[in-house]
Amino acid sequence: MSVAARRPRAASIVIAGGGTGGHVYPALALADALTARGRSVQDLRFVGARRGLEARVVPAAGYPLTLLGLRGLDRGRSARALARSLGAVLASVAGALRMLATFLIRRPAIVVGVGGYASAPCVLAARALGIPVVVHEQNAGPGLVNRVAVRLGARAAISLPGTPLRGAVLTGNPVRDRVATVVREPDADRPLLGVVGGSLGAGRVNEAVLGLATRWRDRTDVRIRHVAGSRFVDACRADLAARRGAGDALVYELVGYEEHMERLYAEVSLAVCRAGAVTVAELAAAGVPAVLVPWSGAAGDHQTRNAEALVDAGGAVLVADRDCSTEHLDEIVTPLLADPVRLARMGEAARTLARPDAADRLADLVEEVAGARA
Repeated sequence: MSVAARRPRAASIVIAGGGTGGHVYPALALADALTARGRSVQDLRFVGARRGLEARVVPAAGYPLTLLGLRGLDRGRSARALARSLGAVLASVAGALRMLATFLIRRPAIVVGVGGYASAPCVLAARALGIPVVVHEQNAGPGLVNRVAVRLGARAAISLPGTPLRGAVLTGNPVRDRVATVVREPDADRPLLGVVGGSLGAGRVNEAVLGLATRWRDRTDVRIRHVAGSRFVDACRADLAARRGAGDALVYELVGYEEHMERLYAEVSLAVCRAGAVTVAELAAAGVPAVLVPWSGAAGDHQTRNAEALVDAGGAVLVADRDCSTEHLDEIVTPLLADPVRLARMGEAARTLARPDAADRLADLVEEVAGARA
């Protein structure tokens, strides 16, 4: 058998990026839309970072994946932070050189960048070789990689109106079918408060909701399901164990990661979340009323801008990160949980922002730019 015969067929579409669920899940939704149109799984290839969420969830979804030794920039100003950022830049350059060599041998029809540091090597290598690039921006404030890509000639797809990327096409933010088709069945008599800090967790949100275990210890009329995040779950378990007493009546479930968010969206009466792009898109698609606590460290404060879109529609209440204490959270969520009519109105308002065809719109753009519209 010849070397050429042994070589695996080159993917026509490379989907690059990841790091967190905010980048990975829209990418998977795009891949699902492309395969639903007749693309084979082997016609697609994901490229991401070894330390990113994609290393686990992309293979689980059945798609080919190439992993690079990448890391994000450290935004601190200390000598250690600067050294880490320099290491991140060098790793990105090495990744770009590797992808440049790969694309020279197996030239894809198009590269799709879904944002995050893991998208940079593929996007830069593709533009250097004149390979068409589409970038998808999930947030209201575009990230650095996508801004640079557009300056280099990439076409941009955006999730929210007014996102400042030249020549952008408004597609919406793709969400998984199982989220978009959620049938809501919250229990009005015993409402469930769902708390999710994102795929990595949110320290301040965790602290605030753990305090409710003490304040609500005698309550049987509400329940809490707390998704603490992989980084925080062990510390949260220890904290919760220290707070709970043998006679506590409150039902409080604590997990590190929620494998089936669609089930949580179906059951919760109210969600308390960060305001990442995927979270906001999924809340809208599923019609879940929410209290949004934007992460204050997000680049360009884009989480606040994401949250404001849902708040302005009437589907959410915004709580600043600095104000997210147990006491303030209690003041906000207790009257909401006691008012199922208001929660239902908020859920309906959230749905007005949903773009259920976002994955297909993005797939349209990808195939148009690749010159292979189905």
